Order: sequence, then structure tokens, then C-alpha cells
Amino acid sequence: MLFILTHLLHLFPLGAAILAFASPVFDRHLSLQGERANASGGISVNLFTSLERLSRLVDITYCVGTSGIRQPFSCISRCKDFPSLELVMTWSTGVLLSDSCGYVAIDHGASPPIGELYNTPPGTGKGNTKAHHGAIIVAFRGTYSITNAVIDLSTVPQKYVPYPPEDDEYGLPPTEPEHICTNCTVHMGFLLSWQIARRTVLPELKRLHEQYPHYPIHVVGHSLGGAVGTLAALEMKVIIGWERIIVTTFGEPRIGNTGFVEYLDTAFRLQDEGIDPEQRVYRRITHVDDPVPLLPLSEWGYRSHAGEFFISRSGLPPKPSDIWPCIGDYDPYCIAGSDGEETDLVEKPTLEHPPSDANTLSSGIWHIPARFKLWGLLFAHRDYFWRLGLCIPGGDPIDWGRDRYPATTTNDEL
Repeated sequence: MLFILTHLLHLFPLGAAILAFASPVFDRHLSLQGERANASGGISVNLFTSLERLSRLVDITYCVGTSGIRQPFSCISRCKDFPSLELVMTWSTGVLLSDSCGYVAIDHGASPPIGELYNTPPGTGKGNTKAHHGAIIVAFRGTYSITNAVIDLSTVPQKYVPYPPEDDEYGLPPTEPEHICTNCTVHMGFLLSWQIARRTVLPELKRLHEQYPHYPIHVVGHSLGGAVGTLAALEMKVIIGWERIIVTTFGEPRIGNTGFVEYLDTAFRLQDEGIDPEQRVYRRITHVDDPVPLLPLSEWGYRSHAGEFFISRSGLPPKPSDIWPCIGDYDPYCIAGSDGEETDLVEKPTLEHPPSDANTLSSGIWHIPARFKLWGLLFAHRDYFWRLGLCIPGGDPIDWGRDRYPATTTNDEL
């Protein structure tokens, strides 16, 4: 029990927490949620089942750097839920705020996966005439101090250049890609995390992709891992040219400015009206009580991107009817509704030099919308189908004794 309490305190330091207060904007958000809930039937059971399983794959990443993951695919957490997975590698680049941890695994599959999305993602331009039911999984772990990572590393947004230098050691094309990222900046810490991890991850993925060219690559991540995974997926898709990239993030923070958001939306066709939301190849899962998807602040020049699926239920477990697809970059029925984004953007100019520490942020000098809640940082940020973040048998104790989600198939395909 002492280990669990210590881990929780380390997970979200109280010194970096942001206090909550009531707001008419937040009350309006609750009203809008009610309207959307009445109009939406939620997501399909098939998509729900897939997202739930991906959340367990993300939870396993928290074993990297602690008790570990061993071959063939064994750990003290949820590895036994995925008997068809084979561990390829794990990586851990350090304990600093720019650290990156995760694993690469391969699933050869035993039966057809759920939905056409996992055989031929729409918008790839190339279909696969032969059924291949395997997948390559790249899972990125979240940081143990997300608030510190967001605040301490956001002082200087980094220019984002979406193609490798001419002397790139992996033999990737040094030419500029088809999609141009104009006036793009991203969070310095998130970019540094990927730049460090790519030295280990990309060579292994290149080998696997050559060996299994028809397997889609599922990039999954929680918290900081969602942001780093996004940068990884962009490089795989736009720079290297791998087409079958499917991204699912949970509690992903904002990554970059308006230019970057437009670039990402275009690369993954997130604004294309002709695509069924459930057939998107990028799913950004948010939670009604989780403030992290609203960090870093819009006043600092950061923006949210499209592809959001919103969990409207506060407690665990959610149901398919509690989750709905969102429209565009800022849907008032979803997480953006608690931000008062339109009001903030009009009344508050973007700061050229954002604050560099938590004390400045919480001192009252800066405008703090009602989206920030202390307990949201401690718990809701981890409540994505299960309570994520502890590598112990059965996962977080809050999930002990809880029934499994109903399964519509007999295996753990994606």
C-alpha cells in the first residue's frame, strides 16, 4: 500500500497542480454535454471494444522502467490478456522530463479483426486484397509528472521541421514531404522525447515493416506518450511514407500551434467530411474531467487538433453510449467546451513568452479557466476505460474485482 501511495504522489506532484473554481463557462459546458448525449447514440460496440483493448495495451507500458516486460509477452500487469502478442523490444531513455518509455510488439492474429478499419484504413490510397490479420504495436508510456513536463518545458516552443536532416543515420529521405508544415511550432519537451526515442525505435520498426509490409502499425500512447506517439506517427506516415498507420491516444496534451494542428489534420484527413468518424485512422480519446488535453494553455499559443472521441461519463466504467465522436478541432460538446476557448481567444492575447514555472502559473497573474481540477490530474487523467498507470497485478486497485468489458470476439485482436 505504501508503494501505491508513493507512486500516486510521484505521478502528479501536488506542487504543480492547478486549483479549480466555478465558472459559467463550465456550467454551459455541462448543458451542451446534455444536448449531445440526447442527440448521440454513442459509438459502436466494435469500436468501443477496440478502444478498451488499446487502453490495456497502454497500461502495460507502465511496466517499462519498473518491473519490466519479458518475452514472449509477460509482465505482472495485463500482459496475460494478450496471448497472441510477441514482445519485440522495450526502450527507456532516462528519468528526466524528456524521457521516453515504451515497447514494440507484434500480433500475428488468430482470427479476423473487428471492423474494416483494421484491414484497410480509409484514405490510405491502397487496399489490401489479401486478408492479413496481424499488427505491429508501438506503445508509448506517459510521464510520471505530466504537469511538470507541460509547464517546465513549454517556455520556448520549438520550430517543427517535419523531415530529417540530410545526414539522417537511418537512411530516410532528406527531401521535404508532400505536406508542408507552415509556421509550425511544437512543445520542446515532446519533440525532444521523440528525437531521443527515434534512435532506438525507428530501426526496429523499419525491420518489422520490411518483414510484415501488410501489417498496420498501431501507435498508442497515454498522456505524454500520446504526444510523443503523435510525433512518431507523423514521421512514419508523412516522412517515411508508411501508409497503414493507426493512432490512438488517451489524455493527449496539446502538442503545437495552429500551423502544426492544420498540418496534422491534413496528414491524417481529420477534417474530411466524407469519412465516417469511426473509420478515422487517428483517435484522440479525452475524458470529461481530465484537464490535460487542455494543456498547455491556449494563451501560450497551443491548440487542440481534430480526431477527438469524448468520454462524457465521470466514473468508471464507461459504456458505448457515454462516448461520442467530436467535430473539428474545437467541438463545444466535447472537451473544448469546458475551456471557454472562443472567449479566451478573443479576450486573451497569445503570450509571446509563456510562464516557465508552476508558481507563476498559479499565482493569479495568468488567466486560469475552470478546466483545471486537482483531482482531475490525480485520477480522471488516468481513467480511460480502466485506471491506468500502475504496473501491479490486476492493474490499479480501483479495478480489482471489476468485471471485464463484454467481448464480441474470442481473441484480443485490435
